[in-house]
Amino acid sequence: MDFPALDFGRVRTYPLRERDHTVHTTDLAKRWAKGGSFGTFLDSLPRLLAGNDFRALVAATVAAHRQKRPVLLMLGAHVIKCGLTPVLLELLDRGLINALALNGAGAIHDFEIALIGATSENVQQGLDDGSFGMIDETGQLMNAALADGIRQGIGAGRALGEAIVKSRYPHKSLSLLHHGVITNTPVTVHIAIGTDIIHQHPTTDGAVLGEATYLDFQKFTAVVAQLEGGVVLNLGSAVILPEVFLKALTIARNLGHTVDHFTTATFDMNHHYRPMENVVKRPTHKGGQGFYFIGHHELLIPLWAAAVLEGISS
Repeated sequence: MDFPALDFGRVRTYPLRERDHTVHTTDLAKRWAKGGSFGTFLDSLPRLLAGNDFRALVAATVAAHRQKRPVLLMLGAHVIKCGLTPVLLELLDRGLINALALNGAGAIHDFEIALIGATSENVQQGLDDGSFGMIDETGQLMNAALADGIRQGIGAGRALGEAIVKSRYPHKSLSLLHHGVITNTPVTVHIAIGTDIIHQHPTTDGAVLGEATYLDFQKFTAVVAQLEGGVVLNLGSAVILPEVFLKALTIARNLGHTVDHFTTATFDMNHHYRPMENVVKRPTHKGGQGFYFIGHHELLIPLWAAAVLEGISS
């Protein structure tokens, strides 16, 4: 094959003034001045890309709060393990979170913090010697609380929360499950049987786990049914909660509820398929907006929380 040389001298150009520009001097970051406020810091961020997305999410959250629309947080367990419970408790106290959804591991870490003020273990060591997840107290107490909740006709989140409230656990003020009860905020727990350490305990009853989490799925769906104009944040759940959310949204729409215009966001350290498709893209197809933020929870979540608190005070 022959490839004759092209005549670059015939390339057509046009004046710079005629181009549509995507970056202007007004979009650039501002220099930081010592002693500035947090609001000044937010204003100093570039008005480009994730900087604009972050502002839009904060604005949507503040607007939902002011318009009395739900702000729903779905938490992966890592959010609790990396020390963010106090940040979320502040938002619960201010009425800025209207519902919380945890996976089973998140509920375990929250429960253990209330019980002994510590959680998590060396997985590799425990896996090597067969002791991983074989703690007695966590399984015994949580399984008993779930069974007691079923006898009362209440779901997993409320059952675990009430057990903590009634207990003398020394650190229960640092529990999201506990706070859900005392602030009357729905906290649901979405259990996948076989994924959590308490399912290894001799007291585990599969029927209890299934009924407790199904009651919470019904409660969660009732929250999603009122989500029009609200906000959903998926904080670090890669599979379970994005799937639960998609099914709950389908049921809400199937039953005739208008849930078309709302804001969603995922905060995670990597891009994942389900959080993108089932939280950010598919649910907002009929309206609203979705965002995906990549970074460490221990940095991004406090930044979002502080920005929202700043927004409601302005």
